[in-house]
Amino acid sequence: MATIFYGVAGEGRGHAARAFALVEALKDEHEMLLYAQGHAYEMLAPVYLGTDVQVYRLPDVAFRYDGDGKLSYLRTGLGNAHYIWRLPQLVRMVLRHMDRKKPDLVLSDFEPVLPRAANEAGIPFLSVDHQHFLLHYDLAGLHPKLRNYANFMAPFITAWYQGQVESVVSSFYFPPLKPSAERVTQIGVLLREEVRHAEVRDDGHVVAYVRRDADDAFLDALRDCGRPVKAYGLGERAARGSLTFHPIHPVAFIEDLASATALVTTAGNQLVGESLYLGKPVLALPEVGNFEQEINAHFLVQGGGGQKAAMERLTSLDVQRFLDAVPALRQRIDTQRIDGLPAAVERIEAHLREPVRPSSVNEPAKVYAALLQAAVRPSYLV
Repeated sequence: MATIFYGVAGEGRGHAARAFALVEALKDEHEMLLYAQGHAYEMLAPVYLGTDVQVYRLPDVAFRYDGDGKLSYLRTGLGNAHYIWRLPQLVRMVLRHMDRKKPDLVLSDFEPVLPRAANEAGIPFLSVDHQHFLLHYDLAGLHPKLRNYANFMAPFITAWYQGQVESVVSSFYFPPLKPSAERVTQIGVLLREEVRHAEVRDDGHVVAYVRRDADDAFLDALRDCGRPVKAYGLGERAARGSLTFHPIHPVAFIEDLASATALVTTAGNQLVGESLYLGKPVLALPEVGNFEQEINAHFLVQGGGGQKAAMERLTSLDVQRFLDAVPALRQRIDTQRIDGLPAAVERIEAHLREPVRPSSVNEPAKVYAALLQAAVRPSYLV
């Protein structure tokens, strides 16, 4: 049995869903200690309370939005500057824990503290996330604005952490890797057992997942689409005709998705991948100003498994047109490579069998510089 430290970023449900799938696959064979931020801690800590899996909280790195609900890189960069200055203190805290537990391997899902501690302690670590696609995937086919975003963000991704013995990139799409990519493994989405063994059928309803507050026009578009809609992510509230609202529950959500006709959602990689694995076409609604979601939506459409629309301009006609296209879209979904869990476990076990020492250490100042760069990014990218 090995001891594994696992750092998990906290924004959205994707990081927590990946971590849960991976921990469940590893916990019977290895001792798992999780350091999680924000939403990830809130989702994972109750699940593992009273079990052998230990979950510790780290301060959040949060995205900030402007008054129009648009992702603000200025506010995000400046709002998290204090976190960068705290990094040395957080690293020392984790190093003390590592000194006691003697981990054999460290994993990071875009969480920056544990990689620094691993580099400091000379412990090998793997990056297991989605965000590194911005660094390693060949995105030449994207719209120039999205290519500019990817090129701009690449130094930030590198500065967030480096020195991993391998980058395992989890995604529902598989474009070629850049020639410069080294020690990079492409895998599908890390699927929980509830998803992998769900009973798939079509009961005629639509599932909607929205992370943040939605205005009345958006809710009316869902209500008037001609199908019952089960909405998650907005909390419990009074029904609006055939539109009902449900609290986040990992099992109930998957059961509703597995029995749905289709999914309407923000364009997060994890949930889109889960839906495609279940054979459910996706209407992707990238959050305003979220270029990573725009890229995900591009590859969803390119792969033939869904459509995209602007959340702020969505109408019931848009949803109806998507639902009319569902039978054709369903035929184009290729599920062969979507389940990436076995490949992720294989790469982790391979490094436990033959550990490789990290080769470089990054400096907190590099991250702070990257945040400041993001804060003053050119206006055409904001």
